[in-house]
Amino acid sequence: MQTVFKALSDPTRRKILEILKQKDMTAGEIGKRFRITGASISHHLDILKQANLVISERKGQFMHYSLNTSVFEEVAKMLINLFNLS
Repeated sequence: MQTVFKALSDPTRRKILEILKQKDMTAGEIGKRFRITGASISHHLDILKQANLVISERKGQFMHYSLNTSVFEEVAKMLINLFNLS
């Protein structure tokens, strides 16, 4: 869970998650929405993948990224249980 919260602590990574909420995208498509290098986008995507917040899948010659919604469900359940919000 610590890696999830660390990944979510960065505003760029949160914005990437918001973008991926709309549809699956390649790193290049994601990068067009930011004023940072492709290497920085790849770094942020790697951190999101390590936290299992993002799933990558090769389609042809491109890697496509999508949200891993099951992790978000786990985090929501954990927070609800932690604060007895049920």
